[in-house]
Amino acid sequence: MSTVDDLIAEVLAGRHGPDPASLPATSVFWVHHGTRLAGGDTTYRNQYVLARVGTAFGACAFAEGEADPAVCAGFSGAPVASLLTEAPVAVRVAALDAYLSSVSPHRTSGAERVVLPVGTPEERARARDAAVAGLLDVPAGAKVALIGVVNPLVAAIRERGAECLPCDLSLRTTQWGDAVTPDMRDVLGVADAVVATGMTIGNGTFDEIVRVCRSRSVPLVVYAQTASAVARHFLGSGVTALSAEPFPFSQFSADETALYRYRT
Repeated sequence: MSTVDDLIAEVLAGRHGPDPASLPATSVFWVHHGTRLAGGDTTYRNQYVLARVGTAFGACAFAEGEADPAVCAGFSGAPVASLLTEAPVAVRVAALDAYLSSVSPHRTSGAERVVLPVGTPEERARARDAAVAGLLDVPAGAKVALIGVVNPLVAAIRERGAECLPCDLSLRTTQWGDAVTPDMRDVLGVADAVVATGMTIGNGTFDEIVRVCRSRSVPLVVYAQTASAVARHFLGSGVTALSAEPFPFSQFSADETALYRYRT
C-alpha cells in the first residue's frame, strides 16, 4: 500500500475488516466552525464532514466549495462501500476514517493517551499543540516544515529550538508576521522534518508529502483530526509519528478530552 486510494481499494476488498457493503454509515453530517484565539488576528474557518460507523466517527475537513452539505442527507444510512465509491472526496475520506476507526478504535489501539486539560480555547490549543510538537525528535536549529498552519503549533515548534517553515493554502502570514508559502514544494525539499495536518489527506496532497519524505528519509509527523485512522495506516511507511484526535475535537469542548500519540 502506497497511497490513500490503495487503502480504499484494500478496504473495499475486505482486507481490513468486515465487508464495507454490509456496514451502514448511520449518520453523515456537516459542521462549520469559526475560531479566533485571544491575541491573534486570524479567524480559522473550518468545515468538516463527519460519518458514523458503529461506535466510531470519521472526519474530513474541506475547503469552501469542495463539498455540498446536502450530500449528508443522501448518504446517511447508506452502506460504507457506497460512500467509498460514490461520494465526494471529503465524504469518502470521512467514511474511510470511520470504518478504520470502528475496526480498531484509537482508545484500544495501545497508543499513548494524552488528556487535554479543562480550560479556555487558548489553553487547550497550547496543550494540544505541545503534545504534537512533543513527537518531533530534531536537534536545535533543525528546519521543520509545517504544512497546515495553526499559530500555537508554530510557537510549540519554536519552543523546541527548531526553525519553522510554514506552509498553508489559506494563510499568508503567521501571528508574528512570518511569510507563509502556499506551495509545499518550497518547504519539502529543504526541511529536516515535516509536520503535516490530516487535512492533506482530504485535499489530495498527502500522498506526495509521504513520497517526498520517504525519498529524502525525512521524519514525517502527522497531526490529525481529519482522517486520523487513515494516517495511522501509514505509520512505518512514510509516517514516523501521529497525533490522532478523534471526534469530538478539542475545540468543541472545555472539558477534558483525549488525543492519541503513535510513534514508529
